[in-house]
Amino acid sequence: MIITSADTRGATPPETRAPILEARRLVKTFGRVVGLDGVSLQLYPGEVLAIIGDNGAGKSTLVKCLTGAEIPDEGELFLEGKPVSFKRPQDARIKGIETVYQNLAVSPALDVASNLYLGREERRKGVLGSVFRMLDTKGMRARAKSELSSLGISTLQDVTVPVENLSGGQRQAVAVARAAAFGSKVVVLDEPTAALGVRESNQVLQLIRDLRERGLPVILISHNMPQVFDVADRIHIQRLGKCAATITPQSHSMTDAVAIMTGAAKA
Repeated sequence: MIITSADTRGATPPETRAPILEARRLVKTFGRVVGLDGVSLQLYPGEVLAIIGDNGAGKSTLVKCLTGAEIPDEGELFLEGKPVSFKRPQDARIKGIETVYQNLAVSPALDVASNLYLGREERRKGVLGSVFRMLDTKGMRARAKSELSSLGISTLQDVTVPVENLSGGQRQAVAVARAAAFGSKVVVLDEPTAALGVRESNQVLQLIRDLRERGLPVILISHNMPQVFDVADRIHIQRLGKCAATITPQSHSMTDAVAIMTGAAKA
């Protein structure tokens, strides 16, 4: 496995920092099918770590094990140096790990603010909230607008618009903004630009850069090699359930990455 000695995009080389999220020798099997075969991974503060690999390489299984959607058969997970065990996605969310899946998981009928607070709705103060269980709609809309503004999302001016009226890129922005708002430790993005046009993809990539500038580490799963090499600090390459290499855009070219990913070259 290749571990690069420096990350030229970050202010500090990764090996001088403690990882915020670490997986050690994860194993996951589905009957006779091996999804993960002793995979280790480190995510450092303020970096974008891309995970790439061919279909069936174990990318999705790895991410699911990191976020509680799957429970590894073997191995250990550490968050900020402390061992953690996620039995369900909610456990990971409680610990500050937010995931944006490829299908977005937004509710089209609800407005932008309601989607940002979906599952985390806030009640009004006092008796109205405690007894009558009334939601603080005005407050949630104000905070949603503030969060979108802090992320530099200018395409969503009206947080009262139903998500079903938004474009694909705007819907993705809502999902990413929700992750950024509540992901205090890690944001995981699964194919965030799939089925988006060039302009909308660029907006999502800029959101990823903005999250990094805020110091929030991002795990990016993508098949789009140019986008990976555009925003990633390091690239974790999966092949046949194992980590074939961990490289950087500075140490390897896209051709090198594809060769390692397909087995045409060894790291």
